[in-house]
Amino acid sequence: MNDTQNVILKNRQALSVTGVTDVCGFDESCVSMVTTLGDLLIKGRSLRISRLSLEIGEVDLEGEVGSVEYTKLRKKHESFLARILK
Repeated sequence: MNDTQNVILKNRQALSVTGVTDVCGFDESCVSMVTTLGDLLIKGRSLRISRLSLEIGEVDLEGEVGSVEYTKLRKKHESFLARILK
């Protein structure tokens, strides 16, 4: 997986995200995930994960999307060890 990422929101009802490395948690009002470009927080109502493929780094959500927010930006060349030692 490379550092490119797409976040595609369709009519605030469907969201597709690429570059996903992990889904930390989710319920019907919030989905938290780690992406190649930082931690991503999606808030809304009646959210559900309709497709999850961490092998290829893609997540599709359905529901009423209220906000999409990066909560932590990754430094482009920050190594795994440097992140652990913080």
